[in-house]
Amino acid sequence: MPKLKTRRAAAKRFRITGTGKLQRRHAFRNHLLGHKSSKRKRFLATSATVDPTDRDRVQGMLPYGS
Repeated sequence: MPKLKTRRAAAKRFRITGTGKLQRRHAFRNHLLGHKSSKRKRFLATSATVDPTDRDRVQGMLPYGS
């Protein structure tokens, strides 16, 4: 079998934790931040876990768990 290619766009957006979970960033923290509260911006800065319903799809894009 030939080697599988990693989807580079996914590799830049997701990280795999030591326990095998997938981490992602929150959306809505790029621009237009003036009207958002500090509490909301602080929450959006933290990492989130990929939902179990999307997990298989994301793992398919990262065949070697980059």
